[in-house]
Amino acid sequence: MPTKTEARLVASFARPGGNLTGISLFTLALVGKRMELMKEVLPGLRRIAVIGGSQHPGETKERDEAQKAASALGLSMRYYAVTSSADVEAALADIARKRDEAILAFADGFMMGFAKRIADFSLQHRIPAVDGWAQFAEAGNLMTYGPVFVDVYRRLATHADRIRKGAKPGDLPVELPTKVELVINATTAKAMGITIPPAVLARADVVIR
Repeated sequence: MPTKTEARLVASFARPGGNLTGISLFTLALVGKRMELMKEVLPGLRRIAVIGGSQHPGETKERDEAQKAASALGLSMRYYAVTSSADVEAALADIARKRDEAILAFADGFMMGFAKRIADFSLQHRIPAVDGWAQFAEAGNLMTYGPVFVDVYRRLATHADRIRKGAKPGDLPVELPTKVELVINATTAKAMGITIPPAVLARADVVIR
């Protein structure tokens, strides 16, 4: 399973110690990349809303990374910390009122539980959304950019095999994803009247039609 020093589950990624190791899906560098991709798809983008589960251990760092990316891209960013379905609904209602032009959702299990709800809202209000896990695009959102889960599971199996052969979990470094994928939902893009630039489409690993 993914582990995070922010959750105090391990001493460090290099030397986790204790009885834990694994693959972390928490990759800060990808937060800004997702925002850059949305700007490429929507060159006139000026306002973006970011939604994140406030109980997620890396939430503060992800928020800081998103703000840095927004500033670099000349975007106005508003952030919504959510802890419940009521919070998500309130955030979406406010996003519609404030007429934000895109949504960046942080990638974690909590937010993934609202992927379909965000997709329905996104289509209704023509406010495209991006996240880091492919399931988000599969649920009907515009696109995702993040770890390839099949590769993560294979590497976890390698960890398990090494431990089975006698390695101590705390001696095995916590790894970060080495393979990432761009998933674009072309059906959603068409329904929203969004033309995906050829340069972006050419980089897509998966196009949902």
